Amino acid sequence: MLFVVNPQSGTHDKEQILHLINDRIDSTRYSVEIRLTQYAGHAVEIAAQAAKEQVFAVVAVGGDGTMNEVGRSLIGSKTAMGIIPCGSGNGLARHLQIPMDARRAVDLLNAGIVTPIDYGLINEHPFFCTCGVGFDASVSKKFGEAGRRGLLTYFEKTLRESLNYQSEMYELETEEGMIADRAFLIACGNASQYGNNAYITPLADLSDGLLDVTMILPFNILDVPALAFQLFNRTINQNRHIHSFRCRKLCIKRTQEGMAHFDGDPVKLGRIIHIELIHHGINVLIPPKKIIH
Repeated sequence: MLFVVNPQSGTHDKEQILHLINDRIDSTRYSVEIRLTQYAGHAVEIAAQAAKEQVFAVVAVGGDGTMNEVGRSLIGSKTAMGIIPCGSGNGLARHLQIPMDARRAVDLLNAGIVTPIDYGLINEHPFFCTCGVGFDASVSKKFGEAGRRGLLTYFEKTLRESLNYQSEMYELETEEGMIADRAFLIACGNASQYGNNAYITPLADLSDGLLDVTMILPFNILDVPALAFQLFNRTINQNRHIHSFRCRKLCIKRTQEGMAHFDGDPVKLGRIIHIELIHHGINVLIPPKKIIH
């Protein structure tokens, strides 16, 4: 079992987690190797080599960015991805009901329970939790530039960006037809949430082979409390400013190039964005008795 540790992610004490790994992983079942990432993309290289060597599992010790780097190298392999969540959002880990407590997260790895889940592609960039365009992509860019991590920084950037952000016009094409509308954001979920229990696609299922798409249509300041409450109450799909649907493939056309995000990381993409879901393309380690949905 190979542990890939991002020393820069989140606000957790990585030294304590390293001690927990060494002390609590069942040495009668697994040999343990720990690698610390040294630069952006290093986890991709480490996990790719592990998959080539058919290591049983590579465990991402970090946030959704570290998870994404590890996961993209394990796609289509027999090597499973585990997660010890210690990032700012931990969206996929929360959906999988992996404990946020590091001790409990380490302990559940000993069970070695593996199951396949879906993953997505946004213009060929793999994602495992969510991707999208609009306001949340703009916030991801500001958060990435902040130099500080954590929930408070994310809320600060969200509030600042919301003061000036303007909705954009989009055309969305699926296998069922086309939609044209102005939207504040378009979120595509493989998992149900961004992280921190903010459920942007609350009905998303990790194994149904479908994208859950949430469009937030233009709204005014009086609508913000209800939207915020429903986002964290797992009922945002019931809001009158929401248009939601499911599809296997989605093409988004916008008036100009701009920011998008996948698993919380910002990326600049062109006017046309292709998103699709790949069914059961990666294996993950899950808690005992967890049913994937």
